[in-house]
Amino acid sequence: MGPKKDFKVSIVGGGIGGLVLAVGLARRGIEVNIFEQAKKFEETGAGVGVGPNAVKVLQDFGILDEIVKVVNQPLNTRTFVFISGLPGHETIYEYPGLESDIGLGVHRTQFLDTVVKLLPPGIAHFNKKCVSVEEGPESVNIHFEDGIQHTSDIVIGCDGIRSVIRRAVLGRVVVAKFTGTVAFRGLIPVDSAIEALGPRIAVKPHVFVGPDRHLTVYPLQGQPIVNAGVFITDRSKPWDEQGPQPGESWVLPATQEEMLGYFEGWGPRITKLLSFITKPNKWFLHALSPPLETYVKGRIALLGDAAHSMLPHLGAGAGQAMEDGYVFSALLSHPAVNKNNLKDVLKAYDNVRRPRANRVLEGSSNAGEIYELAGPSGSNLHEVRNDLTGNWDFVWHHDLDQDVRTAFSILGFEGKEES
Repeated sequence: MGPKKDFKVSIVGGGIGGLVLAVGLARRGIEVNIFEQAKKFEETGAGVGVGPNAVKVLQDFGILDEIVKVVNQPLNTRTFVFISGLPGHETIYEYPGLESDIGLGVHRTQFLDTVVKLLPPGIAHFNKKCVSVEEGPESVNIHFEDGIQHTSDIVIGCDGIRSVIRRAVLGRVVVAKFTGTVAFRGLIPVDSAIEALGPRIAVKPHVFVGPDRHLTVYPLQGQPIVNAGVFITDRSKPWDEQGPQPGESWVLPATQEEMLGYFEGWGPRITKLLSFITKPNKWFLHALSPPLETYVKGRIALLGDAAHSMLPHLGAGAGQAMEDGYVFSALLSHPAVNKNNLKDVLKAYDNVRRPRANRVLEGSSNAGEIYELAGPSGSNLHEVRNDLTGNWDFVWHHDLDQDVRTAFSILGFEGKEES
């Protein structure tokens, strides 16, 4: 536990990124409050992938052991099998997991509930919808829809892809754009998945690739189910001519027939698997494009999807939010950090996190192109192997501690004792 600090941190948004950050800051003795607009903490979506980079953060924050207890299974090596979705189902490439490539797939609700239990009592505030933030000379005021205001030394916007805090940082409204990709998602009993795809699906993530569409399937540890994501991209017209209009929902009910219609001509294993998704929803996938030019302004910062919402094709979004939290926690807990230099600390955070997370954002888009045979090698399956080789290396094998040291150097903290 670090020394008591002379500043307070407010987190707006109680998703995975905000909650993990709150636990990390509290463990280092930093006074933190977290404000969530809903009546309880909850997450949309089914599974969350935890890669080796995120494992490091969860270990450091004392979260990992609790997650492993809940799923009641050990970490496993993260490998992926890429298979043609067309008849014959040729294996294209198997990602060679290293001994250090450990992680897990876990149900989002399980993950969230486990992290919530680690929060100190009294720091979570519900039904607090942020409508604006206003920075003064010495502090930041958060304005909530219920008319209440809260004053803090710094505010970290963890309020997701539709972030309100983003406007305060950038000085203008920047919204995530439709990417041209829609997704159908569903949970499938593992026995049914094995019936369709064989026994390996119970232990190893699979990606079925094909022109303008692909399918990812991976097991959720501690659950008798697999998570299936079905992705379709329309490259025939500009993306701003597609998708929902402003004010329309990004998630719509769909039918199994609509989903299956996209996969006519694909192999029978795919049709069999998708037949087990009886009531899919249709998600219009959005991302920040182009990436943001800054994540901070004064005493206000962005984290997670508020800063770098990305496509899910590298399973990296949650991990990048956790990396943000790791760097923030390390910086704010340094003995040399106090109320007077918080703006400089936020600038250092931006200097090390923005290039890293924006690169992963762009890499996630590129991965989707490869999976849908629109990458550098096009539809040549043998050449696609080259595109897939090392696809996750830059995501998983990143030196977060070096980022922290770089930030300390920017701040002139070399040689000073760390907490």
